[in-house]
Amino acid sequence: MSKFRTVSLTVCVLILSGCANIMSGSKDSVVVNSSPVGAEFSIKDENNKAVHHGTTPATVTLDRGDGYFDGQTYTFDFAANGYLPQSKKVDSSINGWYFGNFLFGGLIGLLIVDPASGAMWSLPDDVNVSLSPAPQAKINTTEELKTPTPENATSRP
Repeated sequence: MSKFRTVSLTVCVLILSGCANIMSGSKDSVVVNSSPVGAEFSIKDENNKAVHHGTTPATVTLDRGDGYFDGQTYTFDFAANGYLPQSKKVDSSINGWYFGNFLFGGLIGLLIVDPASGAMWSLPDDVNVSLSPAPQAKINTTEELKTPTPENATSRP
């Protein structure tokens, strides 16, 4: 009887759970990198809710989904002294394990478990940005103004 119970429980777990949920879960780890290293970054979800703030490089854990059959979209904002701020939008895509429901998870995994948990979605493994240096305004010092240059020199007869 014990062996029958174990097999029955295993079959129920497989039938009542989604393939993507079993294999990869409802959250994803994303590595965040920047050039230069040490940039500050913040992450907002598609509802404009702040979900994380940190310094590169970092690894963050983010929800894959935003509701039933709805993948999550995140906006990463980067800033560093001497560089122009930059934003990068990251969308979720269908998780390959979701299609395992056709073989193992059945309709419950395909239509209920994976879509409701967000496991049917996947986020990229990493987010990388290269920040552009901020243009430096030329500041004229009093020494530069005293030194004759073609622009400020006057010709004498």
